Amino acid sequence: MSEEKLYAVKNDEGKYLDSTSFWNDNAGIAFKSSYIMLEWAEIFDGHVVTLIEEPEKVVLSEKQAKIVEGAHNDKLPACYISSKSDDEELLMKAYVNGYTVAKEKKYGVWVPYINNKMYYKDGRGSDDLDIASADCLNDKNQQFTEAEIEHYGLQDCEKEEVTDDEL
Repeated sequence: MSEEKLYAVKNDEGKYLDSTSFWNDNAGIAFKSSYIMLEWAEIFDGHVVTLIEEPEKVVLSEKQAKIVEGAHNDKLPACYISSKSDDEELLMKAYVNGYTVAKEKKYGVWVPYINNKMYYKDGRGSDDLDIASADCLNDKNQQFTEAEIEHYGLQDCEKEEVTDDEL
């Protein structure tokens, strides 16, 4: 977000001065120079207003996003956030400016000492892993989040990040 300000001329009816020197409900003209706008405001009997750029949205994890959503439903949002997280400043910015949820990275995990084989969640149980060939990274059962890698005890295995073009 730029730190430069933009200025426009507005009248008492809420209309902006446009480039044709008429007052307009829908559009106006803006300049970086407040001096130019002050002169125009005097000529056209309006006042100078500062235009504010929309702040950038904060990128959060799914867990952080749940905390911010909970804060929106709480009577004391700041207290709610501070009781749920140590990232108070980040989450308060997200609460005020809006946020997007970061897409969680996924990995293919190589089976040690076996060529061209990767782990595969076979889906029959919560802890069941199988082995599959490495040419199926687009299969959701062959993609692991960091939490799943830790859950299955695969931290010491070589892993390969799955990119969007492999999905």
